[in-house]
Amino acid sequence: MSGWVGTILRVNLKHGTVKVEPLDEWRAKAFIGGRGVGISYMLDEVDPACDPLGSENKLIMMTGPLSGTSAPTGARYMVMTKSPLTGAITCSNAGGHFPAMMKKAGFDGIIIEESSPSPVYLWITDGLAELRPADHLWGRNVHETDDLLKKETHPEARTACIGPAGERLVLFSSIMNDRDRAAGRSGVGAVLGAKKLKGVVVYGTGKVPLYDKDLFESLTSKFLKKFRDSCNGKVPGLRQYGTAKTITGTQGIGVLPTRNFQQGTFEHWQNIGGEALTEQFLVKAKACYSCPIACGRVTRITDGPYAGEGEGPEYETIYALGSNCGIGDLGAITKANYICNEMGMDTISMGSTIACAMEMYEKGILSEEEIGRPLHFGDAEAVVALCRQTALREGFGDRLAAGSLKLARSCGQEEFAIVAKGQEFAGYDPRGEKGMGLAYATSNIGASHMRGDPAYIEILGVPTLVDPLSWEDKPQLVKDWQDTFAVIDAAGLCVFFSVRNYVTQTRDIRPEGILELLNAATGADYTMTSLMQCAERIINAERLFLVRAGFSAKDDTLPIRILHEPLSDGPAKGQVCELERMLPVYYDLRGWTADGIPHTKTLAQLQLG
Repeated sequence: MSGWVGTILRVNLKHGTVKVEPLDEWRAKAFIGGRGVGISYMLDEVDPACDPLGSENKLIMMTGPLSGTSAPTGARYMVMTKSPLTGAITCSNAGGHFPAMMKKAGFDGIIIEESSPSPVYLWITDGLAELRPADHLWGRNVHETDDLLKKETHPEARTACIGPAGERLVLFSSIMNDRDRAAGRSGVGAVLGAKKLKGVVVYGTGKVPLYDKDLFESLTSKFLKKFRDSCNGKVPGLRQYGTAKTITGTQGIGVLPTRNFQQGTFEHWQNIGGEALTEQFLVKAKACYSCPIACGRVTRITDGPYAGEGEGPEYETIYALGSNCGIGDLGAITKANYICNEMGMDTISMGSTIACAMEMYEKGILSEEEIGRPLHFGDAEAVVALCRQTALREGFGDRLAAGSLKLARSCGQEEFAIVAKGQEFAGYDPRGEKGMGLAYATSNIGASHMRGDPAYIEILGVPTLVDPLSWEDKPQLVKDWQDTFAVIDAAGLCVFFSVRNYVTQTRDIRPEGILELLNAATGADYTMTSLMQCAERIINAERLFLVRAGFSAKDDTLPIRILHEPLSDGPAKGQVCELERMLPVYYDLRGWTADGIPHTKTLAQLQLG
């Protein structure tokens, strides 16, 4: 095989065994890699009705055929499991250097099954693997764990591990790789915590085999030149300001979630945006493996109550812990971000759950006695303190650790949880960005901007700008974006470079550049038709898992606030999301029934049982 290493590592934690097995060539080609191969294994081997934190659930780390290559941004991997936060399939995406090192160590993916009776970690190097005791690491934060694992294995090794939040089964805990890169969403860290696997350490000296090395290198040079030319001699915006620059766009069209989505604009937005972060706290930009963009932020707060250093915050963190909680203090947001990274928690769910609690406190649903303190929007000190309490499940943090939906349900007030399928929204209010509303509702992993991001066309104008308030054209556009993102995720690439440089720059959204790279790397002879069929196969396989887990059209919905309460301010004032008009058209385009279930004919065409 080329592109694919051709081997999978299967780890049985109950028996303490590791086994190397071949990656089936049909599975590889039909599902590409990453997210695709991951869901194919989950669908084959895991009962969708299982307890997400039980030993019968599996967790799969999977790279793509372009991970670890010289393809610009060939740095991603996927973590697939059944989510303890949502009960749905999940697919957490991260970059950094760990994914490339996993390929160089000799494996396309790792299948982790059963549970260990005591804490362990997995050490992989050049095709060999072993489980080692990790009692001495249990209770350590992510940074401490990374340091100790490198001392015990290899100084140039790369780690993916959990912190105290994952050990304590916080339902939105993350797996953190390379210290501060997060496979962040849906509670994948809690699954590792339940399995007593503290982390995975990889070091390898191998190279990814390429079908046509000369052609592949020519293509990577072509796409890098395209990228450089598009910069016109200037520093790329994402390198200069990071993803926090996005706040200018969301504030500008009135979709910046503020005070638990009660507003679409934030009066202190300039204090927490990309320019402010660069000016006040940025030390340097940081790139993932094989990335020319360098959107990562190495930051430092030198003094005061929020002193510290690390990476971030990114836009989604700034929305969730900032505007959504009414916080205009960038230092407090950055400190809360550091805590979440060190403890191993998803900043989106963390901030959104605090925002939910703030609104319920201000409306008299939660009391000061329950929380242990007053909890008003704008209380920066409380946000910082609650992040740590949640990770350790101390005091009110124990209730926050269940996420906003379970918190709101415990108060009999589900409508205050701004979620889809139990997962908190990303930083875009779908009342003013209708395509995002449809994307949230139909995402197989729950609300996510990484399952097909209409913000590119509704805010950024990439590849072309469409009216964010229109809904008639969104079903087809959302489907196309979702299919394209499935290819990106399966290939092992980052969307930031891919959307601008690998995707056709017209309204017809096609990943032409990825098609070229995949064929040069693998020799699989994909056509655009067969490649997009792979994307549909991936999405329908995920949907089958959901159906078997008990999900249906009733779960493809949005909160009452989004559907029936018009935005109160900003350019999108008076708008709601017309989901009920878009959803039937979307189902028809997908080949699904009115109940959101794939037709037998659709499954047959995609070779899915």
